[in-house]
Amino acid sequence: MLTIYDYISIAFFFLFMLALGPIFKRFSEDDSDFFRGGGQMLWWMVGGSAFMCQFSAWTFTGAASKAYQDGTLVALLFFANAAGFFINFLWFAPRFRRMRIVSPIEGVRERFGAVNEQIFTWLQIPLSLVYAAIWLSGLAVFATAVFGFDVISTVWVVGIVVIVLSVAGGSWAICAGDFVQLLILMAVSIATAFMVLMHPDIGGVSGLAEKVPSHHFNWSEVAHWEIIMFWIIATFVHKFVGLNNMQDSYRYLNVKDENQSRKAALLASVLMLIGPVIWFIPPMAARVFAPDLATEFPEVKNPNDTAYIFAAMQVLPSGMMGLLVCGLFAATISSMDSGLNRNAGIFVRCFYKHVVKDPSPRHLLRVGQVASAVFGILIILIAIFINELKGLDLFDAMMLFGGMIATPYAIPLLWGIIVRKTPPWSGWSTVLLGFVISFLLTYSWETDGVKQYFVDPAWFSTLFGIEGELSTRETKDYLYFTPVFANVVICSIWFLFTTLFYGSSSEAHKERVENFFTAMRTPIDFEKEVGAGKDSVQSKTLGILCLIYGGFVLLMVLVPNPISGRLAFLFCGGLIAGIGWLLYRSSKKVKTAVEVEPQGIDTSAAPPQNIDNRDDDNPYQPTNKK
Repeated sequence: MLTIYDYISIAFFFLFMLALGPIFKRFSEDDSDFFRGGGQMLWWMVGGSAFMCQFSAWTFTGAASKAYQDGTLVALLFFANAAGFFINFLWFAPRFRRMRIVSPIEGVRERFGAVNEQIFTWLQIPLSLVYAAIWLSGLAVFATAVFGFDVISTVWVVGIVVIVLSVAGGSWAICAGDFVQLLILMAVSIATAFMVLMHPDIGGVSGLAEKVPSHHFNWSEVAHWEIIMFWIIATFVHKFVGLNNMQDSYRYLNVKDENQSRKAALLASVLMLIGPVIWFIPPMAARVFAPDLATEFPEVKNPNDTAYIFAAMQVLPSGMMGLLVCGLFAATISSMDSGLNRNAGIFVRCFYKHVVKDPSPRHLLRVGQVASAVFGILIILIAIFINELKGLDLFDAMMLFGGMIATPYAIPLLWGIIVRKTPPWSGWSTVLLGFVISFLLTYSWETDGVKQYFVDPAWFSTLFGIEGELSTRETKDYLYFTPVFANVVICSIWFLFTTLFYGSSSEAHKERVENFFTAMRTPIDFEKEVGAGKDSVQSKTLGILCLIYGGFVLLMVLVPNPISGRLAFLFCGGLIAGIGWLLYRSSKKVKTAVEVEPQGIDTSAAPPQNIDNRDDDNPYQPTNKK
């Protein structure tokens, strides 16, 4: 159970996060500042935020459940993320930044036209809401297991905290919060993994390898090797598509230039390589501590979701469990507040701005704050609905949702920045085809108590000579990887096929597409396009914040604990404060040539075209309108 010191840690965390809004409020003078930091952020802050946004408390509940059951196999999900970010680093990230837009769906307008902009806007917003609701639902499972709170109450409390943070601070507060939360999460995760391995019942890495079930390392025991092979390949393909499309360009719209975007992508890739090695030691060890978690958490709908928490409870000193709770709250908060800000940006920039005549940047900022609040309430309601679904496995929900819905959505947004000569309808028609494919491959019904499919999984067994029916687990994997492969192959062929009709496109479309690709080939000139930076003020502010949080953690050394527990606090606090000191010191040494306090600079004006300053009546021609 949690001690008074744990509750102090949790209270300090929430007060700290809520303070970020007022602290960074002065950084946001217009909608560009609010939604993407005015394109002035440094690589380490954006890279840390990109990493944090790629997982949530689901990592420590749904994914930890998979590690508890299957072992190291689930780590491939995160290695696939690392590969996706590395491809960002190699090619996509600089081009994303050079699009010179505020909201990612604005890129869809420039590439495919206004009709596609509205279609993708009203597909993306509900998709993001469902994803965020799944993350929030996973956090509720965690909080229920640790605190014994009511799930619905937990969803409301955490959701409201996220809304307040998102509305108050905008992208500056969100990215700054993500960076501090990254340090908290990594520090506590490293300490937890180390202390789990040192537990007498585990006996280090070799002891863990000997005591967990053999299938934790021998994946062929989990399912037929054909199923495992296709699941692995589909996971890497899914993550490649998911991280390298125009919608996910939002990660790099915040940075100063293309070089900063490459560094941010590389940082996220490296962190994704390190993370799984740390995160999945505790849930695998939980299999040794408690082979049946249902006896430990009988009140939890899916007891295996508590694997990480249970292992941490066995080893963490008094007060450290509270820091772990903060880390897991941080994981979901970082994903949710970024999602709220991004959705609000899409709504304001891609819909509201077109229906309201000449809104001022300040007006758009206020509308974005209102939209963030409304979307936050919707996420809470969807999360409550998800928790009411009986027998829903969070891991399967996330994987199936990604394979069936997110992949076909992303295919045209991936090819759209590689292949130039396609007609406007290539975007929405590819998505529509993908949704039809997903429906046909996954829809099922029962006949005389037997589940039937449009495309029966039995064909897969026959093709690869698998005897007998697929197990429940194998069927779930089949329903994940089949839509991924079918969508990637068929939708890609369709998108490329549409190039045959490019010649019949309007001259306006061709000119717009040429401008779009010209922009992606034109390097960012930060001084001319933005005019001023906030390099030292970013480093100084983040440095002070890290010093404050690190100092608080260092004070926890005074909590009555064995020497190992005190050393754990010394490590965590020292890591956070040490990085804070380095950032503060760098702010004194390095200053930009022209650096001013935030003054609402229009950061989107850029050659060869200026999306913010373009005439809405003729959106293909730049103007000098401010």
